[in-house]
Amino acid sequence: METIKLTTAQAVIRFLDQQYVERDDVQHKFFAGCFGIFGHGNVGGIGQALFEYPDFRYFQSRNEQAMVHTAAAYSKMKNRLSTFACTSSIGPGATNMLTAAAGATINRLPILLLPGDIFSGRHIDPVLQQLEFSGSSDISVNDCFRPISRYWDRISRPEQLIASMMHTMRVLTSPAETGTATLCLPQDVQAEAYNFPKEMFEKRIWYIPRPLPDAVLLQRAVTRMRAAKRPLIIAGGGVIYSEATEALRAFVHATGIPVAETFAGKGSLPYNDPHQLGAVGATGTEGANAISGEADLVIGVGTRYSDFTTASKTAFQGHDVSFININIAEFDAHKQAGLALTGDARATLQALADLLVGYHVDTDYEEKVANFNRSWDDKVSIAYQPENDQQLSQAEVIGLVNTFAEPKDVVVCAAGSLPGDLHKLWRTSDPKGFHLEYGYSCMGYEIAGGLGAKMADPDREIYVMVGDGSYLMMSSEIVTSIQEGYKLIIILINNNGYASIGGLSKSLGTEGFGTRYRYRDEGTGQLDGKELPVDLARNAASLGAAVIRTTNEVSFGEALMQAKTNDSTTVIYVETTPERKMAGYGHAWWEVPIAAVSEKTAVQKAHQQSMNSKKKQRHHL
Repeated sequence: METIKLTTAQAVIRFLDQQYVERDDVQHKFFAGCFGIFGHGNVGGIGQALFEYPDFRYFQSRNEQAMVHTAAAYSKMKNRLSTFACTSSIGPGATNMLTAAAGATINRLPILLLPGDIFSGRHIDPVLQQLEFSGSSDISVNDCFRPISRYWDRISRPEQLIASMMHTMRVLTSPAETGTATLCLPQDVQAEAYNFPKEMFEKRIWYIPRPLPDAVLLQRAVTRMRAAKRPLIIAGGGVIYSEATEALRAFVHATGIPVAETFAGKGSLPYNDPHQLGAVGATGTEGANAISGEADLVIGVGTRYSDFTTASKTAFQGHDVSFININIAEFDAHKQAGLALTGDARATLQALADLLVGYHVDTDYEEKVANFNRSWDDKVSIAYQPENDQQLSQAEVIGLVNTFAEPKDVVVCAAGSLPGDLHKLWRTSDPKGFHLEYGYSCMGYEIAGGLGAKMADPDREIYVMVGDGSYLMMSSEIVTSIQEGYKLIIILINNNGYASIGGLSKSLGTEGFGTRYRYRDEGTGQLDGKELPVDLARNAASLGAAVIRTTNEVSFGEALMQAKTNDSTTVIYVETTPERKMAGYGHAWWEVPIAAVSEKTAVQKAHQQSMNSKKKQRHHL
């Protein structure tokens, strides 16, 4: 066997550079490069390898968590067919990646982490940043990645890399198993040389199949669908990842079955399609929640049925309701005790369409759905209309951006009160036009995620919508976007606090306690004094962004026009009034525990209301 002598780190980079994926006869590289911040645990290993092999492009980041968010957003935009590796030193550099690594796994997005690790030889013990554990010498901080990784390994000898890299790629390219893969690389092993098989570094193609469910189960599903009077499709992220949006459109137009969308599935059907009911669940529209409440058959396509989707198990109230689940992951296909059609969303929808020829819902049901679609669009138009020429509300800001943006432009968001409003209000025409990280709802994702989205598709304008809370947690990748020339338009909304949790706190009877950005009042002893003198616009400017301050509809509209003509990242800063909230509709409930005993009347009332809502929760067996 012919071999080639390389360090472990060099072998990692050369191997990654030759990994390709293929789906539908389209083939391309799986890794777009490597994000990294170097320290003593990786600078002489992976850092040296990246220096030696510049074709595997290195991207500098400012925060380890941010670089993983960027990689995840890139993967999301690429329908999980491409991603980045992310490298860090051992210690705080590694553990900084934990939050984003959990988000990638929860959202089923492939990311490869290459954290440095403590010396495998153990001659130096303890080494700088080593976690000492009296019961074992084989534990480091990188063991924290085990429960949030779909694949985890520690390479303590160079030759272990040969098998481990194959396992890593198998998981990363599996639509059913994908998530974070973590290869811990002891800093001494990274620099060790070994005679690796030359074949290891030849081009390797990982084929992404479109498997179909068992034929018997398909026939059973067709029987249930033909018997259904009030069927409803819940479109999740799997519709978009499998590029099944056209197949879904053809299916619903042939059958008349309406569609409601999760956060990840928004954009599965254009907002103005008469079969489109919009957002479903805790942040759902009037029509989606009304139809889900009476449906006798729910067809989940690529959804994992989160608590927001099911409105904490209160959404589906039909006494005879049953479920059919189309999902590439068997784990998700069996949820809600549904008939599990384990397979690719696009291929399965096409197969079902062929088997359902001649079936169509009643005309009255189809017209009812179309009326809901039209009436909701009217409500969105009202919410988008500024009430006066003074301060804007959050909904009005969303409306101004949505109206100005082109159909293929992308809105990026993740946490706070913005996602709920965006889920209900954003008019989505393109499958990639709505980019929310809401599996983990990670504060700080927005700007880093916007960068990843822009890197994945530079021809699209990216509108990052971020509140002051998330901005304060992570704005560092403004610098990276400027360094790499990836322009973002960042809408920075300042409402001086944690608006989402503040609103939730008030609904629980705790008056927004601890959610406003204020001085401590000497009289009350609480954080309810004057607002803090924080100037986020100046902060953004200090990071190199062009900043435009706005105050009303006119100045905000002018800022959007200016930002679009700018060549580099631009921040549009706006302070909003307490938001004009859209009302909750139907089963738009989300369970949050409320104190069972309190001297506060508001808490007592909120607890009773919660107990009343819990009575509607169902087990679907």
